[in-house]
Amino acid sequence: MSTREDVTFTSQGTRIGAWLYRPDGSVDVPMLVMAHGLGGVREMRLDAFAERFVEAGYACLVFDYRHFGASDGEPRQLLSVTRQRQDWRAAVDFARTIEGVDAERVVLWGSSFSGGHVISVGASDPRVAAVVSQCPYTDGLASTLAVPPLTSVRVTLRAVRDLVGSWLRRKPVLVPLAGHPGEVALMSAPDAYPGYVSIAPEQGTFRNEVAARVALEIAFGRPGRRAKALGCPALFVVCDRDTVAPARATRRHVARAPQGEIISRDTGHFDIYVGDEFERTVRDELEFLRRVVPVGGRSA
Repeated sequence: MSTREDVTFTSQGTRIGAWLYRPDGSVDVPMLVMAHGLGGVREMRLDAFAERFVEAGYACLVFDYRHFGASDGEPRQLLSVTRQRQDWRAAVDFARTIEGVDAERVVLWGSSFSGGHVISVGASDPRVAAVVSQCPYTDGLASTLAVPPLTSVRVTLRAVRDLVGSWLRRKPVLVPLAGHPGEVALMSAPDAYPGYVSIAPEQGTFRNEVAARVALEIAFGRPGRRAKALGCPALFVVCDRDTVAPARATRRHVARAPQGEIISRDTGHFDIYVGDEFERTVRDELEFLRRVVPVGGRSA
């Protein structure tokens, strides 16, 4: 049995909404800190992953970033890499204070855009026990080159307009997160819109749009470069047919993690959230966790 409760903590003075999952009756358990990818909220299948982890005896803290979902922050739908990584650090600090959690066995779990965050945050925190990073965003140049040139130009123009508008204190210029091929969107590969929308809740706080300025941060981001600085075991689940975070660039970066393990999937970026690919991914992630951060005892 397990329990889930709504909890809050603060990041840079702003309230963060989260779910706390705990296995009943357990003490000194490992804790997975979890958050979603580009513009995602916790209802987009993170509960499905957390439920499997807590069934195996792990606690989970699943949070929404500032400006998104259950968390505060204005304007809404503002995605800042710096702020999201601050939110990750605040979540880890909070997790280490939770009663019944082993503060020295906190694991970072990220997917897609947050797969890059956990590499960066894990590399800067020597107390992190392990990192799980699935279909991770590691190389902004590779992700940008995967987008048709005309679409990239149109998104960039909107991003520049949004950035200049922010200096003038104007409302954000929004861009869709996922769109159909040829549309102006951050993700517009053939599998992007059906894949992204398929994991979105029918009701709730999710919006398929974000302040366009983040496109500039995405293009110049290289979180994968920090993989070589990870001082803990790390599992990377790489999707071979990934249209969002190209697998070749991801492998090049994560192969440098000193204690890294790579699992390849002959699948697309959005497939591992549902169906058989979800089952395989959870199985492999749990096998990794049981080896490096076992429930009921410390790893060797």
